[in-house]
Amino acid sequence: MSAAAENAPGEAKVIPIESAPSWSEPPADGSGLADRVAGAVGGALAGRLGAAATRAFGKGWEDRAADGLAFLRRRITGDYEVDEFGFDRELTEEVLLGLLRPLAEKYFRIEVRGIENIPAEGGALIVANHSGTIPLDALMTQVVIHDHHPHHRHLRMLAADLVFVLPGINELARKAGHTLACNEDAQALLERGELVGVWPEGFKGVGKPFSERYKLQRFGRGGFVSSALRARVPIVPCSIVGAEETYPMIGDFRTLARLLGLPYVPITPTFPWLGPLGAVPLPTKWIIEFGEPIATDRHPVEAADDPMLVFDLADEVRETIQQTLYQLLVRRRSVFF
Repeated sequence: MSAAAENAPGEAKVIPIESAPSWSEPPADGSGLADRVAGAVGGALAGRLGAAATRAFGKGWEDRAADGLAFLRRRITGDYEVDEFGFDRELTEEVLLGLLRPLAEKYFRIEVRGIENIPAEGGALIVANHSGTIPLDALMTQVVIHDHHPHHRHLRMLAADLVFVLPGINELARKAGHTLACNEDAQALLERGELVGVWPEGFKGVGKPFSERYKLQRFGRGGFVSSALRARVPIVPCSIVGAEETYPMIGDFRTLARLLGLPYVPITPTFPWLGPLGAVPLPTKWIIEFGEPIATDRHPVEAADDPMLVFDLADEVRETIQQTLYQLLVRRRSVFF
């Protein structure tokens, strides 16, 4: 797509589409439709509409519009890449993270600490506490790592089976780079040099009652440690404060949960009493702190099959996160400020 043509002073710029095919014979790859859509949008931005856009969005909107049209064209023609796990880097960066970013920056006002403990390159395993009734903590961690890390690394999260059976959510999770929480996928991603995130508490953590807030649940069998040992990558503990209070869970519709095949159906101070408004999270102040990496390459690869060593390392990670949570809570001024 060419740059906007120069017009007379005071006139809006038009973003032309070069070599647009005819309407009667659209190419099989969809580029004809893409050119027509982009051309129509570019034409609409001329004249008075363009002048209005300049007043509304300020100078430089033409370049942003051109980027947007180029993105639209690539999506229509299929001129983008996904990896074998379904990760769509462009869609994640341009759309998905953009939708989540205001929530992280403006609503939860997340304070990020220890981002330098995440390696600049190569595989690493981020292990975090899980809470909040709805797993917003995982999504917010993905956003802050990409936005605050000097190399804008992407977090490839290991998600529960439920994520991949929910219509729509399944596709979005794959597009965002996430995969099933199993040792095989975790090890494959780590060996490829990816940054992998895991929340070992699972539904026990995210669905625990408010009375047990910031008390870590069991970390399972430590399968994440085995994957890190085999891939010989560091484990980075991650402690998240603020998520526990977004949806304080004071009860559970257990019968309804069983009927729906869900791990729980929460009762909070606002849900279901306020209807759809009860689904709005409370605007709590968050802190996400990444601790010092725990090296695994000091152990031989076969150590991954030693259940006692795996348990000890998993317990070390869990205790590190728990103690950091206590420290953050002591220093926290308020739940909301």
